[in-house]
Amino acid sequence: MRIGLPREIKNHEYRVGLVPASVRELVSRGHEVLIETQAGAGIGCSDEDYRQAGAHIAPDAATVFAEGQLIVKVKEPQLSECQQLGAGQTLITYLHLAADPEQAKALLAAGVTAIAYETVTASDGSLPLLAPMSEVAGRMSVQVGAYCLQKASGGGGVLLGGVPGVAPGKVVILGGGVAGGNALEMAVGLQADVTVIDKNLKRLGQLAERYGNRIRTLYSTQETIEQAVIDADLVIGAVLVPGAAAPKLVSREIVAAMRPGSALVDIAIDQGGCFATSRPTTHADPTFVVDGVVHYCVTNMPGAVARTSTFALNNATLPFIIALADLGPTTAMQRNPHLAAGLNVSAGRIRHATVAQTLGLENLSHVA
Repeated sequence: MRIGLPREIKNHEYRVGLVPASVRELVSRGHEVLIETQAGAGIGCSDEDYRQAGAHIAPDAATVFAEGQLIVKVKEPQLSECQQLGAGQTLITYLHLAADPEQAKALLAAGVTAIAYETVTASDGSLPLLAPMSEVAGRMSVQVGAYCLQKASGGGGVLLGGVPGVAPGKVVILGGGVAGGNALEMAVGLQADVTVIDKNLKRLGQLAERYGNRIRTLYSTQETIEQAVIDADLVIGAVLVPGAAAPKLVSREIVAAMRPGSALVDIAIDQGGCFATSRPTTHADPTFVVDGVVHYCVTNMPGAVARTSTFALNNATLPFIIALADLGPTTAMQRNPHLAAGLNVSAGRIRHATVAQTLGLENLSHVA
């Protein structure tokens, strides 16, 4: 199979779909890899690195899209990229269609088969291709949140860890899953005052057992969220409903009631965000202020640490990409129901029920 790797064009997105070691694995299995020139530059991998791994270098994205049978990306295709996709091609990447109806319409019009990393499942119900980037985003959320709290960033001038004689900053994490758990680990490491809120009592018990009295755990209700958020210096939104838009857990009124100079970091922004005041931002202009509260809502947070993110993502995606290449998409998904759960679009139809319901396209949905 001919596998195409275009350079990512989303704002300040430096990741790439495959690292040279992954290319070598695919080439050794008889596949051809065509990568756009300089696609790996953002992770420190040159065209020569890819040549040595067995790839062919394409002069531009148009060549990759025209010749690739399996297109491997990281971020959702921009509309200009959607127009270069067509029937007979398979795209595998993060899609987040529930929050992006325009992209969904463009993929439907293209007739491409589109597989979303974020809805591929594992036998335990987890999301193995989302997990690596959730880990990165969770860890980054505390870093960027600490930066947002600095006075020069519009924050209140709070140091999360405090110092002797001065109380530490209060961090509230909404969601104790992969992203929230990694945010929790970082916040505890900084010796912040940390509260995690989740509706999964088993997960709260696991976190309480691990961290003891270094954290507080709260069961998620509207009241507990409101009380904790209003009193927080930094709130990290890390909730996820697979395939669906993120629930709005914090209203505009609650944001307005927070202390001026506090900060919100919305990890769920790819799925629409979990704060009512959230709107997508970029690495070029990452923050904005609403009612005195600094918001960080970058839709491709892990792109800021592109090398770490790309290698972590490849560790998870490579077995699925090998299966698609070796067997062909149809057979690969027939043999692996977890990969089939990643199918979001094919033949001009939405194939994932939750995505279809969120977009209001249930009549076009047929779950594979």
